[in-house]
Amino acid sequence: MKKQLAPLVLFSLTLILSLIHSTTAAAATSGNHNITRILAKHPGFSTFNHYLTITHLADEINRRQTITILAIDNAAMSSLLDKHLSITTLKNVLSLHVLVDYFGAKKLHQITDGTTLVSSMFQATGSAAGTAGYVNITNLKGGKVGFGAEDNDGLHSFYVKSVEELPYVISVLQISNPLSSADAEAPTAAPSDIDLIGIMSKQGCQSFADLLRVSKALPTFKESVDGGLTVFCPTDTAVSGFSAKYKNLTDSQKVSLLLYHGVPVYQSLQMLKSNNGVMNTLATEGHNKYDFTVQNDGEDVNLETKVNTANIVGTLIDQDPFVVYKISKVLMPRELFKGVKEEKDLAPAEAPKAGKSKTKKKKAAAADEDADSPADGPDADADSDDQKAADDENGANGLNQGLRFIMVFFSLFIGALIL
Repeated sequence: MKKQLAPLVLFSLTLILSLIHSTTAAAATSGNHNITRILAKHPGFSTFNHYLTITHLADEINRRQTITILAIDNAAMSSLLDKHLSITTLKNVLSLHVLVDYFGAKKLHQITDGTTLVSSMFQATGSAAGTAGYVNITNLKGGKVGFGAEDNDGLHSFYVKSVEELPYVISVLQISNPLSSADAEAPTAAPSDIDLIGIMSKQGCQSFADLLRVSKALPTFKESVDGGLTVFCPTDTAVSGFSAKYKNLTDSQKVSLLLYHGVPVYQSLQMLKSNNGVMNTLATEGHNKYDFTVQNDGEDVNLETKVNTANIVGTLIDQDPFVVYKISKVLMPRELFKGVKEEKDLAPAEAPKAGKSKTKKKKAAAADEDADSPADGPDADADSDDQKAADDENGANGLNQGLRFIMVFFSLFIGALIL
């Protein structure tokens, strides 16, 4: 009897191991990697990590699969920053350090014929001239691996160590020196040359552009373009309907209101749809949070303040690191317009019922008290990090539950065979 069961047990064991492997692999490949978090665990790359963020390359890296990051430490980054490149030119140079193929430490030493050319993100985005965006990887004698830009003769940087690898998804490798490329380091036009007022004036946001043109808020918008800027521009109809409220504001409040419509990071429409949550603005400072919540509803993207809700109705320009969206309403921050939501944003109220008036008054009083109180609660970014951590934990729990289910199924199957 045992001899008859042996093949079945062996087959079942093979099946269970295959299921465990496929479940684990699926969990690994389906999880979203985050280069900012990966490098945050390694302080020696903090400068490199910082510039991946402000050049918005981090967002591009996180959206891609099968990718290799050639990271350089703080000392190597200092030599690159000594060249005093503009942000847009620095982005080209750093994008040369992002390969659109997977190379783990093991694969580096198994390159066919000992050398290969690999496309970088600089090449893949069409920014490079000819093949200037390709990187030469050569496996040298003694286990040494060299790297060099295709348009720069020789190998001027060498493999140091593997920082972190998620097989066939993302690999972060440290190299000794920045990759040098004449094409990548060529001067580029600065995004700040963009005529913000002109763009809005010609695209149905003339009224908001006119308010911004004569405001002390305009320099802040212009200074933010190079580092990344997202502007939410209310339509002419929305500004016209809001004009009475705007006139009642003080000069400093008007500046804060206009700054409230700018976010100091680049946010493509796809990023807004996938990254729902609290967002700081150009007006955010200390206890004056001046934030709002991004919430998508299918293909629609809503911007929710504590007072009203607007939705994106069009895109005026999207030229990374600068984007302008047209929105249906003027955003009203709680710091300037205290109270409950606008009636239009609320569901129709039910008819008054006996015995409920005191409760309603208490709720209204609570809302007013909340609106008047200082915004000194937990930091929004901390809440976001906690939520992400919870999401990661939920993912791990889901995997563990899947494995437990498989093990229970296996035990029952073997028990049935024995019986």
